[in-house]
Amino acid sequence: MSQPPSPALPGEPKPVTMHPDRWREALPPDAWPDGFPEAGEVWRRDVFAVAEAWRAGEATPRQLLSAVLMWGYGPIGYGPWRTLRSLEGDPDGKRLAHALDGLRAPAPDEDALRAAYQRLRDPKGSRLPRLGPGLFTKLLYFAGYRRGAGGRQPLILDRVVRSRLPVEAGVRRESGWLSEEWLAYLGWAADQAHRRGVEPDEVEMALFHDRWGFTPG
Repeated sequence: MSQPPSPALPGEPKPVTMHPDRWREALPPDAWPDGFPEAGEVWRRDVFAVAEAWRAGEATPRQLLSAVLMWGYGPIGYGPWRTLRSLEGDPDGKRLAHALDGLRAPAPDEDALRAAYQRLRDPKGSRLPRLGPGLFTKLLYFAGYRRGAGGRQPLILDRVVRSRLPVEAGVRRESGWLSEEWLAYLGWAADQAHRRGVEPDEVEMALFHDRWGFTPG
């Protein structure tokens, strides 16, 4: 008897666990993404499904942010509270919509990636409370990644990934990264992925899970 296909993406070892009841209680009803899993386990594919709905006009930017942060915070107790603070900073979703607009394209280019990053970092642009680069690069990843397209793709850059990056990745700061540092990291990851015959986000996953130097199989 054949096994059902795995929900995991290549390089994704396990789902994120979360407490859906706590999130349901904390988040405004309009920010809960339709069809989001409520069984306590969230895979990257679940968040990408919300991103696809957002690109199709079937999910709001606030729903996409909620999905990303439920996955990003997982079981961390302050996750729902911090997510609510971020959502309160953009009650109509217009700041998020402005930041992410260029990522709706079939293949967002470097200028679109830079603009989205800068807008989310700029307090006069689309910066939201409790949403620093370690979190908003998660949002950019899910909103802008195009699997199979190759080349420079938006990837997550948080403190864990940063701590395992080599010097040649071009990320100088320990936190608060500039857009050019993020883009340098994306270029380095694209090169590593091409050399190894994997997706760029497999490079990020390998770094996060301390498996850098893996041999793709």
